[in-house]
Amino acid sequence: MDLSTWPQVNMINQKNYYTEYLKRDDQILPLRLQQEERRNRMTTNAKDRDRALAQFKPGEMPVPDIEMDLDDDVGLDEGNGLVGQDALGSKIIVIHPGSQNLRIGLASDALPKTVPMVIARRSPINESEEDGGEPRPKRLKLDNDRLMEPEKMFGDEFASQYATMCTDLKVHMRSHKRRVLPNSKELIVNYNKRTPPETISEHNDPLRIDWTEIPSDPRKAPAFVTGKDALRIPDSSNPKYKLFWPLRQGWYNEHDYDEKRVLYDDIAVIIEEAIRTQLSIPRKKDWMQYGCVFIVPDLYERRYVTQILRMLLRDFGFARVCFIQESLAATFGAGYTSACVVDIGAQKTSVCCVEEGMCLENSRINLKYGGADVTETFIKMMLFDHFPYSGINLNRRYDFLLAEEIKIKFCTLNEGDISPQPADFHLRASGQPTRKYFFKTYDEILLAPQGYFRPSIFDHSWKLRDRRRIIDRSRDLYDGSLNDPTSTAQSAIIAMTAPPPPQNTVAINVNGNGDGPDGMAVSTPVRQLPNPLQRFSEQERTSHSAIGTPAPDDDDTPAPQGEGETSGMKNELDPSLRDDVLPIAPLDVAILTSIVHGARNDDRKTRDFLGGIMVIGGGSQVPGFYTYLEERLKESRPGFAKDVMIGTPPRELDPQGVVWKGGSVFGKLRQTNDSWINKIEHDRLGARSLAYKLMWA
Repeated sequence: MDLSTWPQVNMINQKNYYTEYLKRDDQILPLRLQQEERRNRMTTNAKDRDRALAQFKPGEMPVPDIEMDLDDDVGLDEGNGLVGQDALGSKIIVIHPGSQNLRIGLASDALPKTVPMVIARRSPINESEEDGGEPRPKRLKLDNDRLMEPEKMFGDEFASQYATMCTDLKVHMRSHKRRVLPNSKELIVNYNKRTPPETISEHNDPLRIDWTEIPSDPRKAPAFVTGKDALRIPDSSNPKYKLFWPLRQGWYNEHDYDEKRVLYDDIAVIIEEAIRTQLSIPRKKDWMQYGCVFIVPDLYERRYVTQILRMLLRDFGFARVCFIQESLAATFGAGYTSACVVDIGAQKTSVCCVEEGMCLENSRINLKYGGADVTETFIKMMLFDHFPYSGINLNRRYDFLLAEEIKIKFCTLNEGDISPQPADFHLRASGQPTRKYFFKTYDEILLAPQGYFRPSIFDHSWKLRDRRRIIDRSRDLYDGSLNDPTSTAQSAIIAMTAPPPPQNTVAINVNGNGDGPDGMAVSTPVRQLPNPLQRFSEQERTSHSAIGTPAPDDDDTPAPQGEGETSGMKNELDPSLRDDVLPIAPLDVAILTSIVHGARNDDRKTRDFLGGIMVIGGGSQVPGFYTYLEERLKESRPGFAKDVMIGTPPRELDPQGVVWKGGSVFGKLRQTNDSWINKIEHDRLGARSLAYKLMWA
């Protein structure tokens, strides 16, 4: 007798059953919606043609054939009076956010609008008064709170590295028959010590700055200010404002925020104000007529993409949204089919190999340094050599803008420009007369950008501060595993950066207490992580020799003993190391590592990537940078010296806007209809729509 009246279902015969669940396109919502939209478009066109034929009279011009446009990515551009490429992009907004600048514009625009990615909010203190007014770069002090001498101000480690770089530069210049004065440093230091500044009254300064005016009545002062106006708020304003940068090093800035909701709101406010002011679309109800192309990093964080998708569709009300990765957008903007893209930004540097419209996932590298580190290091070197403006503080807004201006004006990687040269700059601060400083430069202008290839000279002590404090890692909904994208090349960089374990042996528990039979600890050696650059040496030895049929790329193919780690290039690292270890490596090493993992032992691909290195980003706009990088790569791998070539964006494109330009091209392509996500799909599927729409998600 059964214990229950509930009907029992027999087990399915596992050997003989069949299902069509999720095996047809019409069972997947995004694909079904596309088919329905195309079918409705065809029906509408057929009705329009029948209506035109019914109204046709004898003797009139025949009715032209209406082309059955099966592409559904031009519907937003109909009826606006534009034709050609302008019609394709006039209703598409392209957004490329960065750690320092936001580039935004319509896809039909030739160039983007650049807006600082910053927002100023009312606060009891400003950013220069935090931490007791500690300046940046940080100086060491004596016991009586007096500053130490400039040569000891930044510690022994920085002084040692700086002296080593100066010595290496002298040796290199002498080996290339360049003239080196023996007492150049002493001349520079003595000149900077004794040269006083010159005061210029405000009415005699033709380039005086228009500062952002804040009403004296706190009740009338705005709650926030964004963009360039935020950087021009006087530090002594009443009420005071504090600058917030929502993105730092390509990550969420969790140090300056206590709640992630406020962090998300600041990103939305900055983009919203840019659309209103820069694109002249003030009414939010008009935004539902626009689509949006959003550019994300190559090694993105899943929470970042899902939050941006929710913000664009729900908060902004865009009709549709699509995403594209930065390196892929760069190839679209430059017109390359395959390349090794090196993007040097303000606070991060990314390297990725792109082949036939796809980013090779295992070649993606994201390094946490950029042009801002060069700026800070350049100021430290100048202060080390008795810079006349000794009170410079990069936490102050006008000093930050001044440091960026000095770096752009003087830094170079051409050794021919290294000589004691007089220079000057104007210091403009709100409520103070303009001061003109005179100083001399020598090797600081070259050693600071050389930090890209010796990143230990940069200050990395604060870059992991409060990481994952308010925003957790993204985890899979079913098994709880980390599901952020990974890259074997990035793992190799982290393995080289991570500190070595305290011991090279791991104890084996034999008697239950970790001791062997005689009370001695029994240990086994730990497998050392492979060197990713070893593959270049192997290729140099075998590139011109007769080699048999190469093994397939399938990871399941067995490899000979001792070659498995090198051929698979899979470094088994703890996932937590991605947040606990800062990925830092010399730029030339990172490029070669990316190519190693992207080419996968293919000699032809290796040579193609080495011959198609494209350097973009504002951090690369240093005179002589491309030549210097090419020489470093040739010295590192002489067997491939004739194949190495550093390219610049064609058609005289600004390297800082190539990624945005690629996003605009991608948004206007007719074939991108499969990448668009509309509001209906997002409301029903949520973040799952990314898996159906994006090939790399």
